[in-house]
Amino acid sequence: MPNHATTVFPGDLSLSGTFLITGGTRGIGRAISLRLASAGAKVIANYLRNENTANELKALADQKQLSIELCRADLTTPNGLAQVEAAVKQHGTQLAGLVHCAANGTHRPFEELTSRHLQWTMTLNVSSFFDLVKMFLPQFAAGSSIVALSSAGGMRAVPKYAVVGASKGALESLVRHLAVELAPRGVRVNAVAPGAVATEAWNSIPDRETRLAEAIRRSPSGRLVSPEEVAGAVHFLSSQAASGINGQTLVVDGATGTIGGA
Repeated sequence: MPNHATTVFPGDLSLSGTFLITGGTRGIGRAISLRLASAGAKVIANYLRNENTANELKALADQKQLSIELCRADLTTPNGLAQVEAAVKQHGTQLAGLVHCAANGTHRPFEELTSRHLQWTMTLNVSSFFDLVKMFLPQFAAGSSIVALSSAGGMRAVPKYAVVGASKGALESLVRHLAVELAPRGVRVNAVAPGAVATEAWNSIPDRETRLAEAIRRSPSGRLVSPEEVAGAVHFLSSQAASGINGQTLVVDGATGTIGGA
């Protein structure tokens, strides 16, 4: 009979090595950057537009003595990808983890959408993830973790979310296929699908107040998921404590998605 009192579990939640977090200076990405750095990772936080927010994150990291470096780059361009590659190489020849938080999309009814909206959304949400994994494949050490941020729209219909939902569904499919192909290398690939999260991203949604109220109404706990709760899930999947989890989408929505009906 096994002695369960002396069972040694495979790994823990501590992290080491360099982690690239795309979209890592705002909202969920910011929470993930801080969480992984607090666990011991050397974080490279990628961003594109909001330099003030990025600098605030860097100042906070320095204050807390956390290893977070910034990399401003457009992931939808070859030059931007080259900038990210150069930033990673400054921190060594291997990459312990990649978390793809960078995303965009248009929240409109289908009749107001064009193919350009779809292409624009797919390029950052899916194609850049593909390009990053492809580019860094030689640098991923055995035991590395890749996590892509999906959303509830990747699995079910959400109002005015057609192009974003389509991109997240494609992203989750890519995660499953990459998980199978990269498993022999010792690299795990998973996704995290948050429910409604209280971030400034809601500011770009025209009917945000109505939709926020509906999200809270549908939540069994009567509240939105926090960025820190999503970061906790990403932290777990990025650690060796999750060494047996591969090709999965972990839903972080406070059980909202399990409720049927209206």
